[in-house]
Amino acid sequence: MYKYSGKIRPISETNTEDLRARLRFCSETGQIWLHEHRMLLVHAEAQGSLRRELIDTLGMDRARGLLTRMGYAAGLRDFELARTRAGSDGDVGAFMAGPELHMLEGIARSSIIALEYDRSAGTFYADIIWDYSWESEWHKHYHGTYTEPVCWSQVGYACAYASAFMGKPILYKEVECAGTGGSQCRIIGKPLEEWEDAAEYSRFFNKESIAEQLIDLQTQVVQLRSAIGEKEKIPSDIIGNSPAFRAAYDLCQQAAATQITVLLLGETGSGKEVFARALHNRGVRRNESFIAINCAAIPHDLVESELFGVEKGAFTGALNSRPGRFERAHGGTLFLDEIGDLPLSAQAKLLRVLQEGEIERLGDDKVRKIDVRLVAATNVDLKQLVKEGKFRSDLFYRLNAFQIDIPPLRKRKEDIPLIANRYVEKYSAVHGKKINGFTDKAMRGLLAYQWPGNIRELMNMVERGVILTPNGGRIELEQMFSASENAHAMEFGLQSNGSLGMDQAEGGMNLQDEVLNGTVSLDQAEARLIEAAVQKAKGNLSAAARILGVTRPQLAYRLKRLQGEEPRREDGAAPLMEAAAGAAQ
Repeated sequence: MYKYSGKIRPISETNTEDLRARLRFCSETGQIWLHEHRMLLVHAEAQGSLRRELIDTLGMDRARGLLTRMGYAAGLRDFELARTRAGSDGDVGAFMAGPELHMLEGIARSSIIALEYDRSAGTFYADIIWDYSWESEWHKHYHGTYTEPVCWSQVGYACAYASAFMGKPILYKEVECAGTGGSQCRIIGKPLEEWEDAAEYSRFFNKESIAEQLIDLQTQVVQLRSAIGEKEKIPSDIIGNSPAFRAAYDLCQQAAATQITVLLLGETGSGKEVFARALHNRGVRRNESFIAINCAAIPHDLVESELFGVEKGAFTGALNSRPGRFERAHGGTLFLDEIGDLPLSAQAKLLRVLQEGEIERLGDDKVRKIDVRLVAATNVDLKQLVKEGKFRSDLFYRLNAFQIDIPPLRKRKEDIPLIANRYVEKYSAVHGKKINGFTDKAMRGLLAYQWPGNIRELMNMVERGVILTPNGGRIELEQMFSASENAHAMEFGLQSNGSLGMDQAEGGMNLQDEVLNGTVSLDQAEARLIEAAVQKAKGNLSAAARILGVTRPQLAYRLKRLQGEEPRREDGAAPLMEAAAGAAQ
């Protein structure tokens, strides 16, 4: 047990002679060494400017936490040095080395008011004065006199050193500070459990990820937008950069500024309703109703009443009068999906509505004027239906005033990563998860699959993958497709380890061959290389850029262009105070 109290005991220069002897300047390498630890000689003003920028950028609270942890790391390193120090003072000398090193490094001059500890019993008490504190000096210089103590990194240093020395968490609190207008700084240290407000101070020693908090906020924004926006499963935004998609999108943009009737052609699930909504949202009717109806989903004997409305008593079961979809869409847009399934009787009435701009409800003789923009869609060949007598030719020519062909997903493979990542964001928000994209094998599987169900099928598979993927993980191939792993390997040419199948390996199929054979586009090849480099560099973009032989801004530009997703590191480090407590063990 050691106990000192009474006259203030300054740390004299003679106590630091052996420590100064361990300080070496190497003119050949430009390195400074304190025993076996490399040091830096930094301008106090530059360090003060950095401190100010941290406060301005992160805010006072987060900057305090970061600087406290920086000081903590320095305290741990200095304790490692102190343990190697030879001397006759034993434990006392090992403890005093901390304040001596602090002074030698230009941080502050320490004086002991009281020091009492028993390492075997785990008791500790220290009362120390700091003079000429660099941290309080530069805080006052940039921010003026503050209301609370500001020697954050110095307190972190003292906590780390004492915790490592004692083998248990020791917390120092600054009870006086020159930064608040006093003449000197003063700290008191006791075991963590002896402070009633320990939790309030201990939080500054725990790492917090600002990126994680930003992602949380971003997820909340996406979730709110999803809740506030329309509740259809297909999002209102259109995604894609492939030539086939761009051709369709450009036509959509041109038609949106007009009132022309548009016919959308495309396979099931290719996004016809998304295009229809885009036509509405980008046109002059955007503030009016958008009404959609699937003609294939309504029984033929009810189609006319659904489209044109019905009067009470018009037929058995018509207990009330109600408007049809045309009346409800007055002033806005009516979207007729799968119009090829419309019965011939309804086709005749639809043609009249388009020609005259007026409707009659079923069972009524009153004519109602309507102003509707019509957008129709089908996944069948209407020309063939006309030849077979199943679709009116005059209606076909009326609808086909402006035709847009929406390409199936298999013909726009380069858009698959963009669309898949968009749905990962959507469903991560819906299901309250954080998913870090797809594994390489999963993405290659998505690119190889032919997608008979198009975007709707992709959407459902991604949602399934999000649900089955552990929080913080990446979606794997088997989590999206319901078939067995061996079936996946046969279907996509992938082995269970994610490598190319034997038929490709034996044929010498590599990335170069895939590009030249048209299996993989140049953008996809670039995306693969960038993702592999980023993974190899463990998320460090500067290191990834060096691997690829480009500059970091060039890599960032390519990532932005490809709309790739940067891997995020997960930090599972234990709290600093608990880590330091074991440093002396």
